[in-house]
Amino acid sequence: MRPTAIVAAALFAATGAQAQVEFIANSFYSAQAPFSKYGYTEWAERVRDLSNGELAPEVYTGTVLLAPRASMQGVRDNIVQVAHHAAVYTPSELPVANAVQELGFNYDDPLAAILAVTEFSMTNEDQLQEWRDKGMVYLGGYATPPYILFCREPIRTLDEFQGKRIRTAGSTVSLWVEAAGGVPVNVPSSEMYTGLERGTLDCASNAASDLIDRSLWEVAEHTTVLPTGMYYSGPQWGFNPGFWASLSPEHRSVLMEATAQTIGSMMVNYIANAEAALVTAAERGNTIHEPAEDLAQSADDFRAQAIDMAYEMAADRYGLSNGRELIDEFRATYDRWQGLLDEIDRTDPEAIAELAMTEIYDKIDPETYGVE
Repeated sequence: MRPTAIVAAALFAATGAQAQVEFIANSFYSAQAPFSKYGYTEWAERVRDLSNGELAPEVYTGTVLLAPRASMQGVRDNIVQVAHHAAVYTPSELPVANAVQELGFNYDDPLAAILAVTEFSMTNEDQLQEWRDKGMVYLGGYATPPYILFCREPIRTLDEFQGKRIRTAGSTVSLWVEAAGGVPVNVPSSEMYTGLERGTLDCASNAASDLIDRSLWEVAEHTTVLPTGMYYSGPQWGFNPGFWASLSPEHRSVLMEATAQTIGSMMVNYIANAEAALVTAAERGNTIHEPAEDLAQSADDFRAQAIDMAYEMAADRYGLSNGRELIDEFRATYDRWQGLLDEIDRTDPEAIAELAMTEIYDKIDPETYGVE
């Protein structure tokens, strides 16, 4: 048990049992998706255990409470007390988070990304002010494995790509899709299955695990293993500020430790699930394609331009006067985490959690963080 949990447990014992704090935690992903299964259901179990049952999250998954684009408003309005929110669904409201997401087309290391975006989002003053302005307290991030293409028909070459309607989640990948001759369609990931099934989408771009977790193999018979970036913008755990402020510092400390532990287990499992899903989908009849040289080269050529484009979009699209500085800080943070991760076993959730605690959460004061 880490010192934070030891202190909290000692205080619980010294003061006697506190009133149980019940609250609603929401992830719009399906129950079996990694961000729900590991990021919310298992996270809630850790929260209960570390708090000796004094914190009692009630987890909802799917869209029964909130649509994907409404997650941030649901937190702000206290419909739920904590939720996952994908910032790419609300670009005009979260310019800082979306500006650093523009780098995602160039990245392929989800472990470095989740830890870098968590550190950046909890320490950079511009990003912290953005969370305050939008009525959220950011407690931890998420990151996807590199997105690939799930298609109704074979898409291997640039010729086959022409005119195809490709589900993207906005960001730089949409610009590449256009440059390569496709048509980007910005819809939530929860709409991929129906879009592919009805033919309103020709392909969807998402992590390989969705072939199984969301049964996309049923409606997309062809998978092209072409990395098209990754996503990490917005909170995996964004709290309502009033609710967060009502918690004791000891309870906030417990939530931080539970989050650090979950980041480790969530990402190790997500990466493993993505790799296993390709094997399982192939066994069920899905055809796995490698991209032809011209399609792969198109993505590589675009990546060479993407950093400069990110600087331009930070200013022109998101209106940030210091966009270059923000992007450079995030790039440096990402590089630092790649170095830190080289020193541990990347398949060990406990080692990742320990690193997250040491480098991020132990440096955050639960007395003052997120409290106006």
